Amino acid sequence: MSEKVSIGDRVVAAGFAAGWALVPLLPWRPTAAVFRLMADRVWRGRGKSVRRLESNLARVTGLDAGSAELRELSRAGMRSYFRYFHEIFRLPRMDRDEIVRRTHVTGAEHIHDTVASGRGVVLALPHMGNWDQAGAWLVAVGHPFTTVAERLRPESLFRRYVAFREGLGMEVLPLTGGDGHNFGTLATRLRRGGVVCLPAERDLTRSGVEVRFFGAATKVPAGPPLLAVQTGAALLPAVVYFDGDDWGIDIHEEVPVPAEGTRQEKVAAVAQSLVDVFEKGIAEHPEDWHMLQRLWLEDLSR
Repeated sequence: MSEKVSIGDRVVAAGFAAGWALVPLLPWRPTAAVFRLMADRVWRGRGKSVRRLESNLARVTGLDAGSAELRELSRAGMRSYFRYFHEIFRLPRMDRDEIVRRTHVTGAEHIHDTVASGRGVVLALPHMGNWDQAGAWLVAVGHPFTTVAERLRPESLFRRYVAFREGLGMEVLPLTGGDGHNFGTLATRLRRGGVVCLPAERDLTRSGVEVRFFGAATKVPAGPPLLAVQTGAALLPAVVYFDGDDWGIDIHEEVPVPAEGTRQEKVAAVAQSLVDVFEKGIAEHPEDWHMLQRLWLEDLSR
């Protein structure tokens, strides 16, 4: 059966196609200004996604709902979100040396040393900054990796996103609609000493692990902690953010796997330790946390 594609989906897909085709041909500063203007327009409209962003940021920062401070933070958040899209349209034509030069990384030795020792690495990231740029940096410094991508609609947009990421040097597995063996493929890559990168603070499968995150219950993907428990790979939390016109990546020390307990207990403990690190990074760069969806369990029930 053919996919039913709405007019809205077609417009979005056409917009992305035009972005990858045209934005790299135009000067950076004027196009960046256009994306900021688009972000401000969406922010002023205060639609569902903006209201959800503000609700999430209020929980993270403790700012009062409706306060001027929260509104300014959500404006910065929407500008950060639109900056991500502006940059991914330019990224395929960006020189790798420039990507490396403009990426300011702390903790890169955690990746380099672990891979050099023959162990695999699971890099787990929250949805922050420009995670595709961070992936381009990782490939440029010698660590091609495997990731899993949410299947977007329409299918043409998903294929463009996959082609974009594969063009940067990533191996991309679809979250759904593939051969159903994603975990086994990821585990194989890790047991061979490879690198896997996965978003890790929003569960899209309804089979996640419950954790406490900024004082309330939510579920996070089981994949990253389970891969660490099952394969012995090092689970490294990474926080990605914008650093002026450049990019910042903080790669933290390995999350330890408890020596005792059942597999379920170990996965739960690792997941909680992981989001504890995410909390600190998000609190330091809340404007770069692109969470425009419901996340906490009490919000999902409403």
